[in-house]
Amino acid sequence: MPVTPDAVQRRTVLIIATLAAFLTPFMGSAVNIALPSIAAEFALDAVSLSFVASSYLLGTAMFIVPFGRFADIYGRKLVFTLGVVVFTASALLSALATSGLALILFRFIEGMGSAMIYGTGVAMITSVFPPEERGRALGINVTAVYIGLSIGPFLGGYLTEFLTWRSIFLTNIPLGIYIIYQIRRHLAEEWADARGERFDIIGSVFYSAMLLAVMYGFSKLPEPGGIAAIIAGVVLAGVFYAWETRTPDPVLDIPLLASNRAFAFSNLAALINYGATFAVGFLLSLYLQVVRGLDPGTAGLILITQPVVQALFATPAGRLSDRVEPQYVASAGMALTTLGLALLTFLAPETPIPQIIASLVLFGFGFALFSSPNTNAVMTSVDRSLYGVASGMLATMRTTGMMFSLGVVTVIFAVLIGTTQIGAAVQAPFMTSLQVAFTVFTILCTLGIPASLARGRVRG
Repeated sequence: MPVTPDAVQRRTVLIIATLAAFLTPFMGSAVNIALPSIAAEFALDAVSLSFVASSYLLGTAMFIVPFGRFADIYGRKLVFTLGVVVFTASALLSALATSGLALILFRFIEGMGSAMIYGTGVAMITSVFPPEERGRALGINVTAVYIGLSIGPFLGGYLTEFLTWRSIFLTNIPLGIYIIYQIRRHLAEEWADARGERFDIIGSVFYSAMLLAVMYGFSKLPEPGGIAAIIAGVVLAGVFYAWETRTPDPVLDIPLLASNRAFAFSNLAALINYGATFAVGFLLSLYLQVVRGLDPGTAGLILITQPVVQALFATPAGRLSDRVEPQYVASAGMALTTLGLALLTFLAPETPIPQIIASLVLFGFGFALFSSPNTNAVMTSVDRSLYGVASGMLATMRTTGMMFSLGVVTVIFAVLIGTTQIGAAVQAPFMTSLQVAFTVFTILCTLGIPASLARGRVRG
């Protein structure tokens, strides 16, 4: 049977979006394993070290919805390509950073590039695949995310050990260049289903400023400045809502959240899930190296367990959600993730490594069952002209959840450890911090189960 142009286009889009989907989580998970080495080189305390991870997430969260809307109007391929360029260039700058502050700044720019990729990659896949094939395609895309998460700790650990942490950023550059080459050579079509509509610059500014204030506030808690920043963020949220409900072409269609139950609760479930899970890798990386005294490579081998399991089951879970309503598959995944988190609350300095690995297996399986079906539910519940916004909104929920997750850890560190650099001298308060954090995350993920079930059906 001859291969049709549509089939070639679908395959090309899936390959390009999947390679980019691998790139960003690989960077994040590899940098997590290198954090102790970065802290040692730049003499960063526990709170400052968390900014190396959270600045990237902040850059992503602030711009992902505006870039998603911009892509709907002016072209998803255009914004996607710019995102890969910015991400690749900022990786080079991060590798050349001469101070902790410079690294945090370059990571923020890297987050902006990631926002362009996240806000368009899933939208491009949804644009070219019919509903009956969409879950499988999105499952493949999510699998690439988990492969990136899998290889990141393993390769990042050995790169850090033998070539320093800077080599992690350098390894991303060839892949970024290759993706750009593939786009230029093989992808001619553009997708802009909202072409001709006006881009909401004022709403975009309010949206970014709102997230900046809230996320910065979380990072500074429990200081008075952190509380003030969160209050400012709430005020800006009110201003943003008032503007968006009055402008004819909003950057974020607020009524969509109010009237589309499946869309609203699927996004809420994503926010809760990532808010309860993202900091797990960050915390376990520090635990394995600081408390258990493992080298970065060995720690990475242990942490690889979770994303490997996720990679194995994400595509089957996505295919399953093409036949079974996503609310059931994703909710079962949320429940298993909760159980995995609950097991980690019992972590102690002498906990057997096989027990930690078993917890990560359960955790990874639950996450795989949740992620692909939840993404399928979000993208199936909206019209084509809103694919970029829907993709951006889902990614915003993910990154906001990630920021919240790290914000919780930052607050716990600030209260129980202070500005002391994490090491053997603060092992006792560090272990207390771990137990408190995992308890909070378990409770939060438990609340996500009814939120996931409440989305209802996404197909008639």
